[in-house]
Amino acid sequence: MRRIPVEKEGWPAVTGIGGVIVQVLTRALDAAALRQRVIADNIANSNTPGFKRSGVRFEEALRRALSEERLSLRTTHPRHIGGIDPAAVRPEVITERHTSMRADGNNVDMEREMVELVANTFAYRTTAQVLAAKFDGLQYVINGGR
Repeated sequence: MRRIPVEKEGWPAVTGIGGVIVQVLTRALDAAALRQRVIADNIANSNTPGFKRSGVRFEEALRRALSEERLSLRTTHPRHIGGIDPAAVRPEVITERHTSMRADGNNVDMEREMVELVANTFAYRTTAQVLAAKFDGLQYVINGGR
């Protein structure tokens, strides 16, 4: 059985710097990196009899967390009531066991994997650019507008 790690253990989460937006963007980058590994695993096993493709769910969980109605209280700590807790939104690896593309039971569609690879690369780069812009703004403020 293969195991694709969801997170790097021992890596501290970015907290306090930039607030919830930076935490959500960091989680999105983690999810995109995991999705890249899962897609690579699918492609590498495209000719393995009986292999079932996997995918990553993240955006739905993030959308649900962001859309839940919350109390509009000012919080100074992630465990306070109100606001979302980005650490609670985690990517999940899902294996599609109930489909088959071929007689040998493998369900990897290379065209689908390549499209998802391109879309994921675009999403990762875009998220990284937004996060970099957020840090550029913080640096501008720290430098006193210079």
